Amino acid sequence: MDPETDAHLRIGFIGAGNMAFGIAKGIISGNVLPANIKVSAPSKRNFGRFQEIGIAGTNSNVELVCGSDIVFVAVKPHLVREVLNGISPYITDRHIVVSVAAGVTLETLQELLPENTSVIRLMPNLPCIVQEGALLFTRGSCAKPADGALLRSLLQHCGLVEEGPEAWLDIHTGLSGSGVAFGAGRVLRDSGKHPAQLRSEVCTPGGTTIYGLHTLEQGGVRASTMSAVESATERARQLGQKSTTRK
Repeated sequence: MDPETDAHLRIGFIGAGNMAFGIAKGIISGNVLPANIKVSAPSKRNFGRFQEIGIAGTNSNVELVCGSDIVFVAVKPHLVREVLNGISPYITDRHIVVSVAAGVTLETLQELLPENTSVIRLMPNLPCIVQEGALLFTRGSCAKPADGALLRSLLQHCGLVEEGPEAWLDIHTGLSGSGVAFGAGRVLRDSGKHPAQLRSEVCTPGGTTIYGLHTLEQGGVRASTMSAVESATERARQLGQKSTTRK
């Protein structure tokens, strides 16, 4: 895509959570000016970090949509219907709507938006925050190849971006979207946060990651990991003792 095209795009994020922030950070690492990006949420409490990087906030989804060319719907899945019903009358043929809500299908998104709307489902993951993400997207029936190419261009600084069939998205959510919570080393290092805090940030109540972690706990992964480290440590001690007793 033409970098000049990206630079003049107006981009809106409905939802001010971690994914919206990570994607926004990646986008402004490219050619899009922070002044051309806006975020909306019911409360102002999450606007601070956006404002620190030059992105303005609003409490009005309608205001955001009317001033945007690309709209990222970055809310929890159970809120998608309410949000789309509210903005649908203001979506025009110039808009590209990108949903990052886990599990909400393209069919559902297209039913809730005006006919012929360009809709794309995107599954990012937390390392987008440090531009080391893995992002998979699928175009809806009315989204053109050029729309996909534009999205890929915008997100190139967020990490690896690929297009694939919708059937892959839930797999990506479970493996790459939730899986990084099971060992996101660079995010942990760069954020300076306690591991428990990092885990809580990707564990939406009732979401995919917390279910995965619950299964790991049921399988005794923590005890098994501790035992493995203890066994390896003890074996290292044994080998060390053997090496010092040899003449």
